[in-house]
Parts: sequence; structure tokens; C-alpha cells
Amino acid sequence: MSKYGNRKTQVFGITFDSKAEALRYLALLDMRNNGEISHLRLQPEFELLPAFTSCGQRYRGIKYRADFGYFEGDKQVVEDVKGGKATQTPVFLLKAKLFRYQYRDVELRVIEA
Repeated sequence: MSKYGNRKTQVFGITFDSKAEALRYLALLDMRNNGEISHLRLQPEFELLPAFTSCGQRYRGIKYRADFGYFEGDKQVVEDVKGGKATQTPVFLLKAKLFRYQYRDVELRVIEA
């Protein structure tokens, strides 16, 4: 069990970090099958800051990996499933802010389970 109490859960051979994430995946599959969303993706990754060199020091880039991505009509949406405020760590909050700045045309939804 992790420090936040979540348990890995498997659905259709896919392992999710938590039961809440697995249940959200099933809900999104229903939405896709009903034509409410399209292009459902698992763990889409977005670059927040490219790798760079400064004063001879090399720095790795920063990426944000959401739990899910899809389209609602023409609107691109990414989702992150969280088990409440405790799982919204300072690193997540910073990456969410950077994501919202960098990808202003993509809606980030935090789903609290």
C-alpha cells in the first residue's frame, strides 16, 4: 500500500495506481462508447520545460503526465485523479500551474475521489 492508502487496481489488463483511477477509466470508456468524448488516451505526457544548459550545468526537462486525455468535441481535456487535498502535493500543484500556463487551450481537470 502506498503512503496515501491507494492500491494498484487492474482493469482489462491495465494497472492503475488506485481504485479511483480505475473507476474513472471505466466511466471514461462509457463516455467514449456513448459518443460524449473521443480520442481517449492513458497517461498523456506534456513538456513543461525543455532540457537546457546554464553556466555549463545541464538540467533535465520537466514533464507533466496526466492520468487521462481526451476530446469533448473540439476541446482537449486532460484529467488527473486525486484522492483528496492530501494527494495534491506541492509538486503537483506547481506542475498543474505550469501546465495551465503552457497549454492554455487544454483544460486540466482534477478529479477528486
